[in-house]
Amino acid sequence: MYILNLSPKLVSIQEAAEFLGVAPQTLRRWESEGKLLPNEPTAGGRRRYDLALLQPDQFHAPEKIGRTIAAYAHVSSHDQKDDLEGQKQVLELFCAPGKAGHSS
Repeated sequence: MYILNLSPKLVSIQEAAEFLGVAPQTLRRWESEGKLLPNEPTAGGRRRYDLALLQPDQFHAPEKIGRTIAAYAHVSSHDQKDDLEGQKQVLELFCAPGKAGHSS
């Protein structure tokens, strides 16, 4: 015999925020904007969200296409031109698509 539990899994604002990949303050702002309302506040007024109804991609903006990344390198004198070239190479690698510093 199988027992099906249809009770919602209610989580705190902290747990809901972690699940959605945002800060709890963001959920509070979304609530004030009417974008996402708590499912069942507690008697003490704490927000509770049904984990099954939260959709992580629902509130995130689509990735920007053609985003420009600016990087800056500087040396103090002309004698450090080689250092500048090394900085440039590091920045180019850091900003390259799919690399550690570039988030796409």
